[in-house]
Amino acid sequence: MHHFFAYLSKMKQIRRWSLMRNTQEENVKEHSFDVALISHGLALIANTYFEGKYNPEEVLALGLLHEAGEVITGDLPTPIKYFNPEIRRAYDQVEQVALRKIHGMLPEELQLHYAPYLFHEGNSAYSLVKAADKLCAYIKCLEEVKGGNQEFQKAREKIRGELEQFAEPEVQYFIREFLPSYELALDELN
Repeated sequence: MHHFFAYLSKMKQIRRWSLMRNTQEENVKEHSFDVALISHGLALIANTYFEGKYNPEEVLALGLLHEAGEVITGDLPTPIKYFNPEIRRAYDQVEQVALRKIHGMLPEELQLHYAPYLFHEGNSAYSLVKAADKLCAYIKCLEEVKGGNQEFQKAREKIRGELEQFAEPEVQYFIREFLPSYELALDELN
């Protein structure tokens, strides 16, 4: 019996943004879907407008599984994860152990197929996932502030500054062409 899929289904139990009051809670499974969707979009934008050579389906899978280790480690809040380089390195090691455990829950014949999505070291396509992850954090902050939760205001400003540092044209295109829609009400999207 193999537990890989059952284990990953538990991502819905892991709450994000746990140190902050949320008007709408978000779990790791929801977040992973959002990151996968935007990562895939970034790959298509890069390929369509900026001569990118990404495999959009690969980027989609990378985005979907980018937080797989958190099913074991939980979602460590950003202020703790990045408190200092020593904690960051230690957490990276813990994350690798968690990913190896999850990977080992697959039959050997499937491990080869999932390894590139769980262990993405050196994969240039993962840069799109990192950008999408940051975009999703910003979108979460926008939604919270729009819902009257000022606790996310400082995070929104900080993350917006980080987004402006992304040099990739597909990220800037997304910021310019898609991000403003997230500030609109549903009726305004029609």
